[in-house]
Amino acid sequence: MQEFDFVIRDEIGIHARPAGLLAREASAMSSVVTVECNGKKAEAKKLFDVLELGVKCGDSVKVTTEGEEEKSDAKKLRRFFEETF
Repeated sequence: MQEFDFVIRDEIGIHARPAGLLAREASAMSSVVTVECNGKKAEAKKLFDVLELGVKCGDSVKVTTEGEEEKSDAKKLRRFFEETF
């Protein structure tokens, strides 16, 4: 299992468009990807689960990858978060 924390800098937070991009990015990975914020967890491959987290600007999220490619998937996701959020 690999994990990293990230503070959301996007002023709107994780809304529909970037949540869709995250779900697409995670769906392309073999790892199970979860996002946790404010005590709630969501499977990143499920758009509506990610939206239900209600992540706002300044919130810290924990991203976890589990699977055969967890290290490389975590690295890709960290870069994705840095570029998107």
